Amino acid sequence: MSKLRLNRIKLVLVEKEKTSRDLAKHLDKTESTVSRWCRNEIQPTLETLYEISVWLKVDIRELLVSTAS
Repeated sequence: MSKLRLNRIKLVLVEKEKTSRDLAKHLDKTESTVSRWCRNEIQPTLETLYEISVWLKVDIRELLVSTAS
């Protein structure tokens, strides 16, 4: 069974020329945790997604994969 792709954190980090290490430091999270978000192994809370969107200066919806068809 393949993993669901639920967030776009990794792609938006690349677009904004930021690293997962930068994000981990900003959020005071481990690099391992951020890496797992980027690989869609686990998902950040909505509150954390909001913090990420503010730091990256993007709309929070840009961090999520649309499920609308």
